Amino acid sequence: MTGSFKFQLLGTGTSQGVPVVGCQCEVCLSTDPRDNRLRNAAWMTDGETSILIDTGPDLRAQLLRAQITDVHAVLMTHEHNDHVAGIDDLRPINFLHRKTIPILAEPRVCKQLRQSFGYIFDAHYDYPGKPRLTLHEISTEPLKVGGFRIQPIRIMHGTLPILGFRTRSIAYLSDVKSIPETEIDKLYGLKYLFVSALHHRPHHSHMNLEEALQLIEILQPEKTYLTHISHHMGLHQDIDKTLPEGVNLGYDGLFIDI
Repeated sequence: MTGSFKFQLLGTGTSQGVPVVGCQCEVCLSTDPRDNRLRNAAWMTDGETSILIDTGPDLRAQLLRAQITDVHAVLMTHEHNDHVAGIDDLRPINFLHRKTIPILAEPRVCKQLRQSFGYIFDAHYDYPGKPRLTLHEISTEPLKVGGFRIQPIRIMHGTLPILGFRTRSIAYLSDVKSIPETEIDKLYGLKYLFVSALHHRPHHSHMNLEEALQLIEILQPEKTYLTHISHHMGLHQDIDKTLPEGVNLGYDGLFIDI
């Protein structure tokens, strides 16, 4: 890598975000900014290469808040709407830098993006203001993006195989319910782990808090931040102080600089 490594959580909420529309629970009514969660997304840079992880429906607000003005590539974890629906918000970056942005995703995800965003990816549908994005199929094989060497991690979102990502000593695993044994070895020796923990109750496609803590106990990262958090988890100030040493709830805007 070419410089210091910076990583930021752009959104730490679930598919509905927090507050949830119409909900009157104490979390949704909280005035603590850490309880206000946009849809899940992250960003990393080494000073020269800027990479987004997912483009959820809150992407415009996230780019503005984090003052991200350039993106060299997007890593897609999977095709669900809360992870891809904001892809059109990359247009200003196309215009600003006069460049096309590569979208890196598994073949199944590329196929879904072509169907859902035909006006972007159909070469026969062209007009000057459309987003300039290209799809590039990836697998679980290592890849290089600028100064980043990235190891995709196969994780399971219920029965749906999706991707997490590791670069150097940092791993980002969102929407995970389980991890195949063959992938666990790729996740040892972490300095930072960002992993989803939905809430306290069991869920068919997401780890709850107990399951996330069990995974953390196995991997033994130096520091863990939890993400993809539902309003059912509880108030940040209450839950965070109950977590084991080295584990904290993530929050929108959380920034680390190595």
